Amino acid sequence: MSLRIIFQILFYLHLLLTAATVIFITVYGLTSESGGQHFHPLKWYPPVLASTACGGVISFLWQWITFSYPRNALKAAFWLGPLLTCLMAGMFVYIGTATSLIVGLVSFCSALAQSLYGCWVRPRFEYATNILSVSTAFPPAKTGVSVLATIVIGTLYCCFLVSGIGGATALQDKFKLAFIFILVIMLSLGWTMQFLKNVIQLTISRVTYLQILGNPMDTCAALRDSINRSVGCIAIGSILIPVFTLLRSFGRSMSLLGGENEIMFCCVSYCMGMVNVLPKFGSRWSFVHIGVYNKEFVDASQDTWEIFTGARMLPLIDSDLTGALCFLSGVAVGAFCSMVSGIWILVMHQSYALEVSIYAFLIGYFMCRLAMGWLQACVAAYYVAYGENPVNDQFDSTIPARLEQIQRSQAL
Repeated sequence: MSLRIIFQILFYLHLLLTAATVIFITVYGLTSESGGQHFHPLKWYPPVLASTACGGVISFLWQWITFSYPRNALKAAFWLGPLLTCLMAGMFVYIGTATSLIVGLVSFCSALAQSLYGCWVRPRFEYATNILSVSTAFPPAKTGVSVLATIVIGTLYCCFLVSGIGGATALQDKFKLAFIFILVIMLSLGWTMQFLKNVIQLTISRVTYLQILGNPMDTCAALRDSINRSVGCIAIGSILIPVFTLLRSFGRSMSLLGGENEIMFCCVSYCMGMVNVLPKFGSRWSFVHIGVYNKEFVDASQDTWEIFTGARMLPLIDSDLTGALCFLSGVAVGAFCSMVSGIWILVMHQSYALEVSIYAFLIGYFMCRLAMGWLQACVAAYYVAYGENPVNDQFDSTIPARLEQIQRSQAL
């Protein structure tokens, strides 16, 4: 039995078990007498559900703004991400508990790191705008409908899981391990939302790639193929890619520290090796070949990385800001949703403020990443198609000019 079949079974089984758990914990938690004293559903549910709907609407609007005005959206994301995170940190501090102070401090440090990163990559903004514009100049037909449908599905699924989280919260006084149910539900939220994003990413990257090669394909047919034959690969990628991305980011951060200390040198050497090796076993670029050639996840990752290596595009790929744009957009939307629910709950019932704000942030973040997935897919397809055939008439001078600029800077 292949790995993709195993993960396909695991994903569907996880959905079934999650649904059963959420239904049971919701009914039992809300009907149990133990939860009636301290848990107030009419005060807990409205802020979370409202912020979930708010996240869906804002995410759809933001992906349209990014598509229509990429230059302004890129600058706004690098401004709004740190700003809204800082405001969210202030809200956590205002809540006043020991845990909220810690979360507020972490949020503030995150806002500072985002600001420093934005200053560091500012010289890349011009190229990031150009590559985003040229790769999404002719989006596949029915892209907007597909994105809207996926956001609606994601919103409904989030609302369903929120009902389970509320039920588990109602049982916290009776069952001290009720937080385990909340943790399991949040893990399911992360995996499923990543899965939905990658379904869109695989579908749109396939259609865009074939469109560049002059073989247009119907988006709905590509979406059906993605669901029928690639669920296992998407499920694998939905787990491995976020983990590998986090490890690569840590490795890059360590490599920037440098130093002459022998221990630090060994750590930096290890981290650089990790940065170079991980994409061969899992990267978002692999979805192009998975969609087009129905390859296994690891095989597609290795093949696309070899294409980039052969075309001497690795410095370009490593400096791509599309992922950072999507991440900061998600952080901005998540922070906004967190403040919507947090301020609401502070007025209604302060004891719920911290947990509700965190749930709203995560939901808003995943909703925005889901909406931005098709833009990332277009960029990925453009890069892979260029790496395979740089002399294709469909390409302009955007990538060659950037490669030449990188080579000149490295020579200096």
